[in-house]
Amino acid sequence: MIKVTKLKAQGCDFVVNAELIETIEETPDTVITLTSGKKLIVEESMDEVVRKVMDYRRALFRNMR
Repeated sequence: MIKVTKLKAQGCDFVVNAELIETIEETPDTVITLTSGKKLIVEESMDEVVRKVMDYRRALFRNMR
């Protein structure tokens, strides 16, 4: 799970299952599309979301050892 912030919803953080992310786009807002087709618009940049997903997956890998 990664924590992101809803666009224009001050302090409205929520978590997303990183395994369900299909695409991330900047249009210029960052849009996360899930495998279900649901779209989430977040404040974080595309690079930040990618970094969070990578950190999440690294943590999973470390815990599997």
